[in-house]
Amino acid sequence: MTQPTEIMRPRVNVYRRLLRYLKPYRKQLALAYVTMLSAVLLSLLVPQVIKNAIDNGLATGRASALFAAGGLILAIALVRGLAAFGERFYGEWLSHRVAYDLRNDFYDNVQRLPFAFHDGSHTGDMMSRATSDITETERFAGIGLIDLTAVLIMLIGVIIAMLLEAPRLALLALGPMAVLIGVALRFGATVRPMFKRIQEQMGVLSTTMQESMTGIRVVKAFAREPYELAKFDKENDEWFDRRFTLIQTWANNWPLFTLLVAFSICLLLWFGGPRALAGDITIGSLFALISYVLMLNGPVQRLGFLVNLAATAGASAARVFEIMDTPGEVGERADAVTLDNPRGAVTFEQVDFSYHSAVQILHDISFHVAPGRKIALIGPTGSGKSTVTNLIPRFYDATHGRILVDGHDITGLTLASLRRHIGIVLQDPFLFSQTVGENIAYGRPDASQEEIVAAAKAARAHDFILNLQNGYDTRVGERGVTLSGGQKQRIAIARALLNDPRILILDDSTSSVDTETEHLIQEALNVLMEGRTTFIIAQRLLTLKNADLILVLDNGRIVQRGTHAELLEEEGLYKTIYDLQLKDQEAFVALQERMALPA
Repeated sequence: MTQPTEIMRPRVNVYRRLLRYLKPYRKQLALAYVTMLSAVLLSLLVPQVIKNAIDNGLATGRASALFAAGGLILAIALVRGLAAFGERFYGEWLSHRVAYDLRNDFYDNVQRLPFAFHDGSHTGDMMSRATSDITETERFAGIGLIDLTAVLIMLIGVIIAMLLEAPRLALLALGPMAVLIGVALRFGATVRPMFKRIQEQMGVLSTTMQESMTGIRVVKAFAREPYELAKFDKENDEWFDRRFTLIQTWANNWPLFTLLVAFSICLLLWFGGPRALAGDITIGSLFALISYVLMLNGPVQRLGFLVNLAATAGASAARVFEIMDTPGEVGERADAVTLDNPRGAVTFEQVDFSYHSAVQILHDISFHVAPGRKIALIGPTGSGKSTVTNLIPRFYDATHGRILVDGHDITGLTLASLRRHIGIVLQDPFLFSQTVGENIAYGRPDASQEEIVAAAKAARAHDFILNLQNGYDTRVGERGVTLSGGQKQRIAIARALLNDPRILILDDSTSSVDTETEHLIQEALNVLMEGRTTFIIAQRLLTLKNADLILVLDNGRIVQRGTHAELLEEEGLYKTIYDLQLKDQEAFVALQERMALPA
């Protein structure tokens, strides 16, 4: 007995949590339920009016009773129409308002999720949860729940009315109705996991489509359109197969719903007809009983749909709440202080780091950087260079050791103040589908045009921006697709520099530019890095030679440290990298210098 209870409890909690979104709108909720209750009660009166018309009009030949009944039915229909309008209007309003609030909360939580979550999540699945799952949820939270309540009230009202009319016949006719309700509830329990599997597959399908659309240039470059189409068809077929299984389950149950209603009417005519002929009950009463059963036909069949809807909403809400319940940003202590006017000193003290307590990435990283110094990090792919820089703004927290900024443990600083003083240019620069000026001012939306232009000039981006169609008002494509890699890189650098950070992180920021562009960027950075503590992840010799300190990493450990000249004098990984990758760059630069000399 404990296992079913444990299974049901999470479901109940999902619905209870979903219904909390209705609490702020008590007025609209009250109006929706009052109008719904009015419409149901008025509907329950109609069989009684028809009964009186038959018994007091048709049976006695009184036309006035028929006219009065017709007028009363017309009045009931008018009032019920107004009530139905209120029920539908406020029900739909609540549905979309709940979706609005839920989508806002979902998006807010996604924005606060740590880097570690986004490292393992798929954009397509997240989009599916934000759109498809919330859409399925909204249909139940407002109007769906009201309709379900209306069906239950109608069911209870009809049962009471039938028992008051003719108890024995009512019990006889309600037998199939009880079976119908049980079948509908069993149907809901069956289809709920089916809907969850459908929604999960929709997330996979969305991810497949998103990846294909994002990488469309690569797809076309390698003529892989047939492969992508086949991959999408496979996931789409899986979605349809799961949906088809649900359709079969629905189709198998639906005829049973209709059959049970017909069987109930058959019982009334079979046993109630002779009693009406014998005078035990009036013909009007028999007609009223049949009217009540027929009145239940639509709502009880709709009960299956509503149970279906509730099952879908429960599965979808569970997927939405799963993301919302994911722990947010790295923790901020209650006594966290604001970092004001930092000098930019950075210290790592015996720092270890691992993702999700699995394989350790960094081992005993210790170093001190004085304010305004330029630090270069070099090492093989996967050696931990980017991880070191990601720990400074607390994209991740060290699993052991401390990181200090101006002597403050960064875990004791507010995240906003810490990150406000750190400028970052990521390895893959991301631009939004906005204007060039808006992209540069992304970190400081209140920046003046003069400040934007100054940052662009400093990043050597001003000249090419002026050559764009609308200058700083030119809209870039998705992810900046209309710009070259070097142009995107310089705009990203301008964006970071506009914030005037004390600590600057350049994550391989010149890896995707040509030598001439790198020279322009380096020329700007030589001026702009003055007074800033700068961490540079690079494989270019020019960057390394100008660094005050080079940290050589291998397998998450600092294996060498020193200046370019010092490291060349000792055997080790740096000299190996220099001989394999950097020596040719130096020869090329020397050749350029000789060619520039006058004959």
